[in-house]
Amino acid sequence: MKIPLEPTEYQELIKEIDPRRFLELLQLGIGPEPRGKYYHWDELRHRPTPEGLSHREWWLMVKQARITNRQQVPFKDIGGNPFTFTMIENLLKKLHKLDRDAAGTIRADAPIATDTNRDRYLISSLFEEAITSSQLEGASTTTKEAKNMLRSGRKPHDRSERMILNNFNAMMFIRETRGEPLSAEFLLELHKIITLDTLDDPTGSGRWRKKSENITVQDMRDGTILHAPPDADLIPERITNLINFANTDEHEPFIHPIICGIILHFMLSYEHPFVDGNGRTARALFYWYMAKAQYWLIEYLSISKTIKKAPIKYTKSFLFVEHDKSDLTYFLDYQTDVILESILDLFKYLAHKTTEFKRTELILRGELQKMLNHRQIAVITHAMQHPGFTYSIQSHARSHSVAYQTARTDLLKLDELKLLKKFKRGKAYLFESPANLNEKVENYKNQ
Repeated sequence: MKIPLEPTEYQELIKEIDPRRFLELLQLGIGPEPRGKYYHWDELRHRPTPEGLSHREWWLMVKQARITNRQQVPFKDIGGNPFTFTMIENLLKKLHKLDRDAAGTIRADAPIATDTNRDRYLISSLFEEAITSSQLEGASTTTKEAKNMLRSGRKPHDRSERMILNNFNAMMFIRETRGEPLSAEFLLELHKIITLDTLDDPTGSGRWRKKSENITVQDMRDGTILHAPPDADLIPERITNLINFANTDEHEPFIHPIICGIILHFMLSYEHPFVDGNGRTARALFYWYMAKAQYWLIEYLSISKTIKKAPIKYTKSFLFVEHDKSDLTYFLDYQTDVILESILDLFKYLAHKTTEFKRTELILRGELQKMLNHRQIAVITHAMQHPGFTYSIQSHARSHSVAYQTARTDLLKLDELKLLKKFKRGKAYLFESPANLNEKVENYKNQ
């Protein structure tokens, strides 16, 4: 990846310009996000300038507007410069949308949005995040095979599958501990879960990196060093600072909770306190903070799935921060876009499932519909579209977040009604979708 061109220091730009010209430029009222976008110098220098301005003059005025409105956060970069951000208009608009949607209600017709169905969609999203977060870090297993592993509960076949299972376990761990304050012990346990049996050196799991471990972030394609983290000796102090930030309920001056969560995501990645698994741990920490801040809908999103669509943008958002005086606004602007796109994907998914569910209810109307609960209807909905598909009691239990006995009762009832075909493989009972399922359903409807 090409490293972004670092902009000339603000003070150097000031020295270049005549004071009278500077006052003239100030009268133009150039804001921090020209043409509605928070450009980095590496991007802005290729855009056409406002009439009568050079690129350097334009950049000077943009930086002037950003510096005037910037807010410091209690973190410093390797050079001792404070991390800052500018609360631009675009961020305010996106935060308003997120406050409305991420802390509100799922905008979907019943019965999809009912409490009885939510666990199924939550488990599905946890599967998606576990898989794509691992794929971002090099896991090569296909999404289909990974979902089969997670649903069935079978043991992972290789390191890639182990990464995915670890990520899923980490997301479940976060759900169980979201009410607890952040601590060094929590972060180490989270990292241990994420990296179990996946590191070249197994002793690196659940501990801070050592000074002897020369860790850098590199472009996997050409080995270009993208980030050199702070010295390992500083990790305890810097992590303590991060923990204090996470556990502070209200910052002075105020920082929006979603901004806090995104900053934690960035800072853990920046500190890079572990030998490996830093990105996965940072994204998991973001989910923990959002749950703590009661943005409950975030649980149903997969930010990694959105990031995976254009991973270079994700990397560039980190690099832009580092290459422009630790200005976090680049990362905040990008990540709020990611969350909004993830919410849009969720709403599309729910709309599709609502249509599917209603279509199946129409097919099942009558006595058969009265015999089935929402989980069984979901199985039949899937089975009608996937003849020959095999369901296990364990996969059904995992998919719907119910006890084994509940799942067993569900599937045995479908076998009794001849809607699934029970057979035995080894010691386990499996249930297959018959090729003539649609005909069987139609027969029930006509009774």
